[in-house]
Amino acid sequence: MHQHITIIGAGSFGTALALILSGKTTVSLWTRRAELAQHINTTRTNTYLPDVKLPASVSATSSLEDCLRGSTLVIFAVPSLYMRETIRKAAPFITTDMTLLHVVKGLEEGTGKLMSEVIKEEIPFDTPLAVLAGPNHAEEIVKGLPTATVIASSHKKTRESLCTLFSTPSFKTYPHDDVIGVEVCGAVKNIIAIAIGVCDGLRSGDNAKGSILTLGLAEMNGIARAFGAKRATCFGLAGVGDLIATCFSAHSRNRFVGEMMAKGKNLDQIRGEMHGMVAEGIRTSRTLHELCTRKSISAPLTTQTYRVLYENVNLRDAINDLLSMV
Repeated sequence: MHQHITIIGAGSFGTALALILSGKTTVSLWTRRAELAQHINTTRTNTYLPDVKLPASVSATSSLEDCLRGSTLVIFAVPSLYMRETIRKAAPFITTDMTLLHVVKGLEEGTGKLMSEVIKEEIPFDTPLAVLAGPNHAEEIVKGLPTATVIASSHKKTRESLCTLFSTPSFKTYPHDDVIGVEVCGAVKNIIAIAIGVCDGLRSGDNAKGSILTLGLAEMNGIARAFGAKRATCFGLAGVGDLIATCFSAHSRNRFVGEMMAKGKNLDQIRGEMHGMVAEGIRTSRTLHELCTRKSISAPLTTQTYRVLYENVNLRDAINDLLSMV
């Protein structure tokens, strides 16, 4: 059992994980903002989940050295855009006896690399590595609503021990060995959710959304298989499960982006309404579009989402084009 756990990233999901683990061990929650760390320690609440009271076993800090000292499990829960930079800053304090886990659902901008690849490149030694993903909205986890997730690792002992650690009566964990598949599905589903949000904003109806979702699932499977993932992963919790939750939940940031665009708002306005939270699908659509173009991978939904976000393509035309491909 891990004696102390560090969560790097004090957003809503990092905070939800801290709450899950707080009954089992002490947890350090890292935030780059010293004022947020002070707020958490003083009020026992986080502005990202203001109705949740954090127990005394959770402490916050803006010092990576302090929060990593004595940890045996390090969880990375920062946006993909800041992943490499954050790992580089944390690397001097990471030791060989630490297990590393990430919960980031995105690709590295520019390179298209998976977050597990980024971690391996920045940590100069071999250490157990895993990824946690599934239909996991933080807002529901902290309320104790039934949730299921997968923890994937190439190390059997690592994934099984982490599943035991995270498991609670309301948070069910399942071991998985397809790290690539879990990561790719987690990134692609965000792009599909933006397209579904556009359908909601345009009031295109459930029939259109069902068709777009079908196209998106096929695209997710094709992209994942091109990366070397297992087909079954796309039809499990990290694939279909997460896709459905992200496309149809009121908590979904990516679906919100698409809906707001359909209502005439630009990306700067939308980001302003998200109060610091990140919709990974915005950047991932560009990164994945470029990657699929280079590798000649068919990805019409990703392409249309990219064109809507970055080339000001008419939303109705984009949806109609996609519907013609189903």
